[in-house]
Order: sequence, then C-alpha cells, then structure tokens
Amino acid sequence: MNFEDLYSANFKLLDDTVSDWTTMLTKLKALKKDAHDGLHKKALTADWAGDNAEISRAFVGKTAGEFGDALTQATSIRNIMKDTRDDLKEQQRRLKDAIERGRSKNLTVTVSGGSFTVSENPDKKAPNGQSDVNALRDELDGIVSAATDIDTTASAALKALVDLTDHGFSDASYQDRDSAVSAVKEAERLAKLAKKEPGDLTTADFDALNAGLKKYAGDPIFAERFATRLGAKQTLDFWSGLSQPYEHPELNHDRQKQFAELQKNLGLTLAAATQADTPEMSRWKSDIIHLGDQPVGKNNLSQGFQVMSNLMRWGNYDDQFLTSYGTKLIEAEKKYSLNGRQVPMAWQTFGMDTKLNHTGTDSGSDPMTGFLAALSNSPDAATDFFNADFVTKDEDHEFKEEEGKKEKRSLTNFDYLFEERDWPKESTDKGEDSTEGRNNLAMALEAATTGHPAGQMPTEETPPHSRDQAELMQRLVASVSDDPGRLTKHGYMSDSIGQITSEYLPDINRAMSDDSRGNTDKLFPVAGTPADLQHSDVTRLLVTLGQDPKANAAVEVGQAAYLGNLMDYHLNPNTPEELRYPQSPQTTIEEISRRSAEISGTLAVGRQEAIVGPAAKEAKDFADGVAQQKNAWSGAIGTGVGVGVSFIATPVGGAVASGVAGTVSSMVLEHVFQQSETDVLKEASKNAGELWGTARKEAFDMNQLAAEEAAKAHDLPYAHQVADWAKAGGQNGFNDASDNARHMADELETEVLPG
Repeated sequence: MNFEDLYSANFKLLDDTVSDWTTMLTKLKALKKDAHDGLHKKALTADWAGDNAEISRAFVGKTAGEFGDALTQATSIRNIMKDTRDDLKEQQRRLKDAIERGRSKNLTVTVSGGSFTVSENPDKKAPNGQSDVNALRDELDGIVSAATDIDTTASAALKALVDLTDHGFSDASYQDRDSAVSAVKEAERLAKLAKKEPGDLTTADFDALNAGLKKYAGDPIFAERFATRLGAKQTLDFWSGLSQPYEHPELNHDRQKQFAELQKNLGLTLAAATQADTPEMSRWKSDIIHLGDQPVGKNNLSQGFQVMSNLMRWGNYDDQFLTSYGTKLIEAEKKYSLNGRQVPMAWQTFGMDTKLNHTGTDSGSDPMTGFLAALSNSPDAATDFFNADFVTKDEDHEFKEEEGKKEKRSLTNFDYLFEERDWPKESTDKGEDSTEGRNNLAMALEAATTGHPAGQMPTEETPPHSRDQAELMQRLVASVSDDPGRLTKHGYMSDSIGQITSEYLPDINRAMSDDSRGNTDKLFPVAGTPADLQHSDVTRLLVTLGQDPKANAAVEVGQAAYLGNLMDYHLNPNTPEELRYPQSPQTTIEEISRRSAEISGTLAVGRQEAIVGPAAKEAKDFADGVAQQKNAWSGAIGTGVGVGVSFIATPVGGAVASGVAGTVSSMVLEHVFQQSETDVLKEASKNAGELWGTARKEAFDMNQLAAEEAAKAHDLPYAHQVADWAKAGGQNGFNDASDNARHMADELETEVLPG
C-alpha cells in the first residue's frame, strides 16, 4: 500500500463487505439453529435401523455440524474484515491529520507515482526548518508502513483461515485481526527457534517455546503455520536433539521438570496441525510417515516412528494421518519382529538410548506406546487399525490355527497386539516395570469399540455401534474367554475393558438369554449392529472383570442404568406396539430381572475370586469403585434425550416418549451409589457365602426398585405385583450365574465357587 492508496481510499466497498458478512451471520445463525434443533435432533431421536443407524445418522450429524463451523468461520472472517477496515480508516485519519498539521507549519506534501515528498513553502519557512520537514516525513512514512502491514497481515490471516480446509468449513475462531495475525507471527518466530541446533538452544529459547506452544496449541492457524514452517524432518530433529542430554547438559539440568510439559504442548500443537488440509500440511504428514523407519538427527540411533510417537500421546490427530501412520508402523514392526516371531529389537530400550518420553511412565523407545495413546483419542482410526491385517495366512510366520496343527492363521492388528506380541521391556523413571504400553492398548480398544475417546462417557452424540466396532468387540470377548490371563495378568487394562463391556450391555443381555429364535431383539433392542456374543464367552469375561474393582464397578453401574431405562421402556404404554416385547408384563419383568441378576451374580463370582482367592483384594476396594463411578455418571443421571429405542444402544443414551425417562434409572443408580457408601460391603468378611449373599440381596433390591419405579411412573394397575415378579426373575438369574460359574470352574479349575 502506498501513500496515494491510503490517502484516496474509499472504504465504501469494505463497509459493504462487512455489512454483507454481518447479514450472513444472521442467516447462518438461523440455519445453525434449524440444523441443530431440527435436522440433528430428529436424527438423534429417529428409530434408525441397519445401515441407517451406522451411516445415515452419522452423516446427518456431520452435516448439521457443518452449519456451526460455517457460522464460526464466517464470524472470524467478518471480525478480521471489520477490524482491518477500522484500522485502515484510523490510519487514513492519522495521515490526513498529519498533513493538516504540516500545513500549519508551512509544509507541503507532494505526491508522485505513489511516493511523496515533504518540503517547506517557498514563500514562508517552517518554524524549525529542515527538522520539521524530517519529522513530518518520518511520521507519514510510519503511517503508510503501518497501513501496509495491516493490509498484508489481514490478507495473510484470511488466506490462512480459508486454506485450513479443502472441503467444508474450519472451526477456527478469531475475535479480531490482531489475534489471527499474532498466531501467524508467533508460529513463524517459534518455528525459527525450533530450527536452531540443539546445542545452541538456550533456556530462554526453551521457555519461549514452551510458553508459546502452550498458549497457541489449540489455534488452528498457529498450529499449521508452526508445523509447516518447521518442516517434518526438523520437527523430528528438534525433539530428538532436545532429548539428548549430552547436547546441552545445562538445559537438561535447569529445565528437566519442564521437558514433559514441552512434550505435551508440542504434541497438542502437531495434533491440531494435522487437521489442516493445506498442501503444505499434507506434505508434512506424508514426510513424517516416510521418515518413520529412518534414523533421526546426528549420532542418534532413534528412528522417526520412535520420535514422533512420543509426541502423539496427547491431542486429536487427523484420522487419515493416523491410519497411514499405523500402516507404515506395522510394516516396521513386522520387519523388526520377523513377522511376530520375537521382540521387535529396534524398539528395545538400552541404558544409553535417548530418552524420548519425559512423562516418567516409560523411556519412549517403543513407538507403539505413543501411537496407541493417539488412537485412544481417535475412535474411527482406532477401529480401522485394529481390524486391519497384521499377517495373512499366506505370509511367512509361525501362528497356527490350533496348537499342534500345521494350518497358518491370519492375525489382525488386534490379535497380534492383544494376544501375541512380545512387548519390549520398559521401565518407569523409578525403575519399576512399565505398564504404559498395554494400558494404552486397552484405552485404544475402548475408543475403537465404543466410538468415543477413551476415558469419556457416551453421550447422545455417540453413534450406535458400527459393524466394524461390533466385530472387534466379538473378538475381544472371545479372546478374554479363551485366556482370561490376558486381563488378569495385566489388571490395569481392566478398567477400559470394563467400560467397553458396560456399553455393550444390550448385546450381553441378548447373549445370556440363549434365545436366538425368540423375540430377544425386541426385549433387548440394539440401535446399531449387535455384537454376536456367545453366552459362555460372556460369562468368562464377566467373571474376569469382576475381579477388578474399577471394571466391576463400570459394568455393575452400567447395568443398573440400563436396567432402569429398560424397565421404563417396556412398561411405558406409549412404546409403539411394533417395538414391544410380545409377552405379558410379568414375563417381561421376570426376563429383564433374570438377565440383570445373572450379570450381577457373574460379577459377584469374580469379586469372590479376588477377595477370597489368591489375589486377596479388599472388599472395600469394590465398594469404593462403585462410589467413584458417581462422578462419571453425574452428568448422565436423569438425562433423557430421544424417542424410541436409540437409548438402548448405550447405558446413557436417549429416552422414551413418556417424558419421565431417565427418572427410573436415576432412582436405581442413586440406590446403587448409596449402597456403596454403607458399611455392608466395606466390612464384609472374606467368607464366600456372605459375599454371595450380599451380592444376591443387592441385585434383588435393584431389580425390584427398577420395576416399582417404572410401574409407578406410568401409573400401572399391576404396580403392587411387579416387585414379586422382579424377585422371581432375580432368583432365576442368580441360579443361572451359579450354574454357569460352576461349569466354567470345571473347565478352568477355578477354586472359588458361589455358595
């Protein structure tokens, strides 16, 4: 922008543009409201079935979300445009004021070809002569320079914002031009710092990087600009070099406690960057994957996968990037493990190796650990990864269909990682055996099977289980049934597997009914694809999970919520006839209570094994586990969303049409939490009979309460009978649990049996 451009600028076009964008915001707000309140809510409450439940519902939700992103992006554009217009008007005002002040000092400004000169009037000199001329010239130069900076930075910010996505709209939000411009400038400044040789990085540089990445980690423009200006290779070189203590012993000493924070902030920044669709970012992602199996930095044995995976422990990385990265990582894993024959030696840590992970949980030598953490935050990528092939039957490997047989079996990534992998030995910073790798595996499986990030509860936005998720669940249940030691030897994995199980309770209740030809699908409706589970496998899974306080609590509390919703749904007179279980209320209540009690009884067998058996855990731990679930369920208790059977898909989904849905499950859950706070279980002796009796009574109470509250909510004429029906069903359910556990004990030689 030159002097004449600024002086003669007519801002009407810019005024009209800002006005048009403001009008557009009003329209987009209305569209967003219509999309959310109409399209999205109808999709959530519709009685989807088959592929519609998996595909159409998700597509509608994504489409509705685009209206929100469109509003966000349009608001940012309007804000940047408005701020730019106002700033340019201010510079024009300053320019003209300065010229007028010059006139009062007998100074003349002459414009020629976009440039200008300042001179004294020939007939009357300036009071201070040449110094007045120089001062006005410098002031005008500064104003034009500021206007040019405003114009160019606004253009750069708008281009960066629009370029973030190839299709659809970005959710990047900026209140003004300065915030977007600052993100661009700070990204370029910090990228330049990160490009320095590791030995030249000062504590001031370290602090600037840590503070800047922490402040801007979630800013899309900053993240994309930082990653692409730094480049893929130098991203790896930076973290690898920084993690070598001999490169800068002083920095490692002075900032040792801050390394983990910088690792996290850098990881979050890169995660946000991968969501951008710019050509530069696409090249960065491709280069990172290409460098995965290559050495990084100077005099360093670390490979690209080892470095990058340690930066992937936080944040939501792009699904396609994770899928491609995982495919290439598995190729490297196969090469270094000889197709699963041995520990992948390239990932094994040795005493003098570079410490790439600074959280204290492990050294970071095994790239699978960090990658699995990334998958735990990205459900779709996790599902794809675990269902992909590790080795096929035609490849050179030693995995057989059955021991002693010659036929080779194919393995998915799930089969290999959960059942067959020889995990590299890792230690914590305290010298103890690390559990981080397998724990991240369990969390990644939680995301892969449930459709939401690990550690979170399902919400109304969580889609019904897809075919791929259900099939992965089938393999998981069968695998634990085949060898419960896959969990019991790694108890820290059980909390995630328990949460998974709690979100497949409709499928589990179906499996335990042993009624493939009846109307089990109506008694236990499933909105998405049901997992086809075997009763015996489910029994072994529940006994195994029952031995861990957190897993036991997740399933027990989930079943309580599901029981309440299910009773309310089936006793609701407004439930459409075609969706009803075609049996009498008595049979319906007895069947629901029987399956619920069998689940409680089977979990109780596991608790007995843990408390009375060799594990010798405390009964108090199990009561505390249930009490701790209250925090996780606090946002879900009493929540009612949706109509029809969609709420059956997960313990905390939508509700039925009566308007009282959620109330019954709230009452049941409150009862369960109150029980956990009493001294009954906490002070229970290590007597199998007493433990069994306590569990039996609590299950009966829960069933009866659910039936009574549902009958009361709908003012049913047989309300006085439902408690007896629920108790009868519960007695049969506990008998089933006892019989099945005895049968399982005969097979597995379990020592502790119910009384």
